[in-house]
Amino acid sequence: MQQSNGYIITFSIILTVVLGLLLSGTAEVLKPIQKKAEELDTKKQILGAVISSDEIGEMKPEEVNTYYEERIASKVVNIEGEEVEEQDGATVTAESVDIERNYKKAPEDRLYPVFIYHEEGSEDDIIAYIFPVYGSGLWDSIWGYLALKTDLATIEGVTFSHAGETPGLGARITSPDVQERFKEKAVYDDEGNLVSVKMQKGEGKDYSGDPHKVDGLSGATITAQGVNNMLSNYLEHYQSFIKKEKGGNPELAALK
Repeated sequence: MQQSNGYIITFSIILTVVLGLLLSGTAEVLKPIQKKAEELDTKKQILGAVISSDEIGEMKPEEVNTYYEERIASKVVNIEGEEVEEQDGATVTAESVDIERNYKKAPEDRLYPVFIYHEEGSEDDIIAYIFPVYGSGLWDSIWGYLALKTDLATIEGVTFSHAGETPGLGARITSPDVQERFKEKAVYDDEGNLVSVKMQKGEGKDYSGDPHKVDGLSGATITAQGVNNMLSNYLEHYQSFIKKEKGGNPELAALK
């Protein structure tokens, strides 16, 4: 039986509305689940700067959450190194700061989270300071976490992630062997000037004797340069906090 055009149009509209409502409802149901998954992934990235990816990989989600709660303290500072606890009437936490959205602001207007890795049960017994970093690779955004030892000068570890770097080339910044190259490198020279740590052009050279250089990425020079810029920029942004932290600790101040 042939249906009229009006019937077909009405049926199509009703079907579209029903499907739209179903999709919208599904999205709302999944939103809390997606948020928890994103929070878990962020915690893994933060912890990845101070413990091995193998150790994190063996943890169940609840174990990651427990370890994070027991071993990570946090605060938020501005570019002057002053702690920020409230903004626009709302409480500010390091975990609530959207690094990507923050990156779009001028550096002086951003919030800067600081994550502090400490011994279990003692927030004063600090092992490392962890700083988020964000920048641009070849195709899209890159980001990560840089951990400095308690001297606030030596790299404890790093984790890097990316949105769209080339597999097998720039995407290798996520591999443990590439990230391992940064461990024990120094971000200040002998005179106390900030020089950061830089990936070199090409790959296959030994930079173990140079505290400020690491081997590069073959075929991914622009991604490597993006990592260099990201690290140096954010280390510069955190300088006021680092200087204040050293100034408040006689042992650290002696290392200036």
